[in-house]
Amino acid sequence: MEQVWYTAAAWMGLALLASLISIRIGISVALVEIFLGLVAGNLGTYFGSALFQPNAWINFLAGFASVVLTFLAGAEIEPEAFRRQLKPTLAIGILSFLLPFLGAWAYAYWVSGWTWQASQIAGIALSTTSMAVVYAVMGRRV
Repeated sequence: MEQVWYTAAAWMGLALLASLISIRIGISVALVEIFLGLVAGNLGTYFGSALFQPNAWINFLAGFASVVLTFLAGAEIEPEAFRRQLKPTLAIGILSFLLPFLGAWAYAYWVSGWTWQASQIAGIALSTTSMAVVYAVMGRRV
């Protein structure tokens, strides 16, 4: 039972570290959290770190966090800045959806051999997350 609490404390510590790093270097905390989660998850998988081993509730939290990230990206956008920079913002938003969609769809369909519908779902899932991250970063920079 103690291992669960240590694991939760380690992941929460990484979230705190991500916020401190994002303040220090001035980029969106979402990007730092994604990066640190990727590093920690791979450390647990490849190097046998007991604290960062994936399990059912970590996978659930990761899925839930991706939905929250998409929601929070919209909350970080300043409407005034969006209106001032309407054309570039829309162009970046469309491209940040379209290019990852086409790339993920093409890879899933032609390289991985997925069905047409499954590859479209993969493209939509990856492109909406990409758009959320781009808008989160733009909200901090504009």
